[in-house]
Amino acid sequence: MRKNTIQRKYFRTPFCADYWRQAFSELKNTRTLVFAALVLALRIAMKPLRIPIAADVNITFGFIVNALGSMVYGPVVGLLGGALSDTLGYLIAPNGVYFLPFILLEMGGSFIFALFLYSTDITPLRLILSKFCVNLCINILLNEPIMVLYYRDVLHLTTYQPFVLVRIVKNIVMLPIEGVILMTVFRAMIPALSRSGFHPAGKVDLDYTKKHIILLIVLFVIGAGSVTGYIIYDYNNKSFSASYTAQERLQKNKAMNEWVVSEKPTLKAEETVTVIESARSQVGKKEMTYELAVYRIDKEKFEEREAENYTLETLYGYSKSKAAKDDTLVRIGTGKALTDKGTISDTNPVGDHISMELTMTWNGETSP
Repeated sequence: MRKNTIQRKYFRTPFCADYWRQAFSELKNTRTLVFAALVLALRIAMKPLRIPIAADVNITFGFIVNALGSMVYGPVVGLLGGALSDTLGYLIAPNGVYFLPFILLEMGGSFIFALFLYSTDITPLRLILSKFCVNLCINILLNEPIMVLYYRDVLHLTTYQPFVLVRIVKNIVMLPIEGVILMTVFRAMIPALSRSGFHPAGKVDLDYTKKHIILLIVLFVIGAGSVTGYIIYDYNNKSFSASYTAQERLQKNKAMNEWVVSEKPTLKAEETVTVIESARSQVGKKEMTYELAVYRIDKEKFEEREAENYTLETLYGYSKSKAAKDDTLVRIGTGKALTDKGTISDTNPVGDHISMELTMTWNGETSP
């Protein structure tokens, strides 16, 4: 009886058609699917297991099973296994509200491990690079925006802060430890997997050398530099107003409205609403730049809606989109304001004033 319906070949890289034909053929291999089911069960069982080594830093073990499984069954079955791991893991041990995009994290980790380890030489270099790419691409760069979406769309909160330093340091600092764990486990498991026909005969040299230690240091620097660069880019291009809580938006709009009215004596505070449409800054600069929209309150429409618990506080709490949709407000101008971001506080919501430029429009005409 044949031990396996697939005669696995040896590949140096995944960039060839034969590699992917073999990877897809794993879906028809009963022994591979049974092995994948066992790996799936282990992945789910090991998710809660962790060893704390510092504040918010733990050694987990699910990645070991994921890496071994992906080495055996490849990227195609790996994607399927990742999807099932996320879904079944939630059904067995629910944690919060199910959010479909989280499935990409499990699938992505399996896919990356398989690209590095399936039907090829298993060396310290491949193991280190595979875990580095999972930590950087999946655990940091993909996980963080998904968490932002989860907080915004599922929990309806804007309190999640992406790219918190402790999570970044955790994934970078843990790389050497995880690399040693992977090499220890693979050194023990590969001979048995090869004898069983689950891994082609190839180079298996899993001893650390000086060059591997240097590689870990270089990857640490690259990872830290890449994430730092992304954080700086994100900080320089994002609008902080998108993350304001309802109370913060109310306080900041009211404070900005007072400033606008003081700059334009012809405006009355009780008839004017200023909405912060964006708030931007750049790393290394002390200024916060606000883009503003200035509105006049239509008294008749406002009075008609007062019975609906509709107050000035309602208008001051508007975001850019809500203000634009409310026909009680008539847009009469725009502006740009600069403040000292270092002075922003609960008692000084927008910071110390530096300068303001306003362009007011009345009946289609622009006035200075």
